[in-house]
Amino acid sequence: MTCYRDSYLGLVSACLGVAALFLLSAGSPLALAAEALRPEVGKPLQAAQDLLKSKKYQEALAKVREADQASNKTPNESYTIERMRAAVATAAGDMGAAIRSYEAIITSGRLPAAEQLKMIQAVAGMYYQTKDYSKAVTWASRYLKEGGTDPQVRTLLVQSYYLNNDCANVARLLQADLQSAESAGRAPAEDQLQLMATCYAKQKDDTAYAGTLEKLLTYYPKKDYWVDLISRVQRKPGFADRLALDLYRLKLATGNLTTAADYMEMAQLALGDDFTGEAKKIVDRGFSAGVLGAGSDADRQKRLRDLAGKRATEGQTTLAAAETEAAAARDGGGLVNLGFNYVGYGQYDKGIALMEQGIRKGGLKRPEDDKLHLGIAYLLAGQNAKAIQMFKTVKGTDGTAELARLWAIQARRSTS
Repeated sequence: MTCYRDSYLGLVSACLGVAALFLLSAGSPLALAAEALRPEVGKPLQAAQDLLKSKKYQEALAKVREADQASNKTPNESYTIERMRAAVATAAGDMGAAIRSYEAIITSGRLPAAEQLKMIQAVAGMYYQTKDYSKAVTWASRYLKEGGTDPQVRTLLVQSYYLNNDCANVARLLQADLQSAESAGRAPAEDQLQLMATCYAKQKDDTAYAGTLEKLLTYYPKKDYWVDLISRVQRKPGFADRLALDLYRLKLATGNLTTAADYMEMAQLALGDDFTGEAKKIVDRGFSAGVLGAGSDADRQKRLRDLAGKRATEGQTTLAAAETEAAAARDGGGLVNLGFNYVGYGQYDKGIALMEQGIRKGGLKRPEDDKLHLGIAYLLAGQNAKAIQMFKTVKGTDGTAELARLWAIQARRSTS
């Protein structure tokens, strides 16, 4: 199972750009003291602050510990000690000590609301940096619950869920982001869709995975996505063998018909179904692309080209008689097939009119196939809006509905 996980998992900096020197940028811990500190607390903290400025972190931490050893500390003294310890530990890269101090400061209830949010954000980032993803989830969730709006924290939350193997919550959050983006008329981020696909693959939710791939194709129609989804449709249990030519048609339309074997097989299937004009176009396109006509099978490929050309010429001479016969038939199947044959010869208006007439006549053996083919005919004729509407009507559990959805994506991309 192919899955996607792009740069999304590398978007978050170690501490969201907040924790690294948050307390230093917020002001001197001593200057922020609400009341005077006793000498046994104030002097070592002042020394710690000077040592911090000189980047002598271990000596600074020792002075903080000295201040902490003072007896009968006031709440203000304890608070100021923790702020200094947090500043020094953060600068020293001692995330464990920094986290403990940050949490103590938050618990004190002395911070203004805006500053407390920033500190909660910092704690979430630090837990992420230390790979404690469960705690990162807890603190990032708290930040958002308490009104934080930095989008990087939501990114960190999603990433932490993912790295904690909680794909259910990753999918839940990203699905909400997807719906929000689409409701606002924005394309959802490709890396978010890739991560969703990866999570659905991990959960072995094939339906949701395929649906996410369809979203990727809708907004980012890359070859890899087409290859993956087309192959998944073909491998789906119950996919009808008769739809093999329709699958090749989709590959051709999306630029995914690339091998000589594919061109040969598609042309032979078209000839087998008497779509002779289409068969000639396929072979001619293979030769024009340089895929056919070279290598050890060149002679065989040239014989197929000659046969397709001969059959196409002969087929054109029988179209009028075939139209009379199809019009006299009790059901509309002959008209639909004949019309699609006209489309293969490039006579779009004539072919589409016959196909529409055949569908109106009814009595169709495979009505979903016929609607799929009419949608393809509309698309080939440049009538994309009609194509999309027709594809939406295609139902069935044998692969027709899946193919119609992919053709609709292609039609929408061709329109934009």
